[in-house]
Amino acid sequence: MANRNSDVRAASDNPNNVLTAIAGAAAGAVGVWALDRVDWFLWNHEDEGARAQTTAVRPGGEPPAQALVTKVEKATGKALSPNTHETVSQAVHYSIGIAPAIGYALLRDKLPGSGVARGALYGAGLFLMQDEVLNTVAGLGAKPQRYPWQAHARGLVAHIVYGVATELALNLFDNAVRKRAPASA
Repeated sequence: MANRNSDVRAASDNPNNVLTAIAGAAAGAVGVWALDRVDWFLWNHEDEGARAQTTAVRPGGEPPAQALVTKVEKATGKALSPNTHETVSQAVHYSIGIAPAIGYALLRDKLPGSGVARGALYGAGLFLMQDEVLNTVAGLGAKPQRYPWQAHARGLVAHIVYGVATELALNLFDNAVRKRAPASA
């Protein structure tokens, strides 16, 4: 246990890891922004029946981040105004995308593949973990089989875009760091 604590301390003391974590957070925010653009585009072009079925099976008709905020409101007995509920839901939504992006940034050089392909695999993996498993287990989504196939396809595509956007943003960070690094003697 002492070794693990010292490893965590050493990692947090490493300025490169701290910068990488910050870059991961920023890249995750970019990824969520890109995911949202694609998800809303696909949602708006999806069959009305599929959209209605998706909304009908969601807890309270809400997407996972909003459902989480609603659960917290019910647990605490404190209802937020509709505007505040939406704002907090957006913050939760971004946090759900930023947190794993920090881990991805710190571990991506140890992951298989590289570049856009690695980012796409990361996004697909996150879709499977979050949308297909964790949302159901946490009560933030219905069982996967209750959603129409279009919801799964939309979610997969949007998460792949998230992963690629996160990877590309991290590549920009890497390139900026390399340009600023002093030349070795």
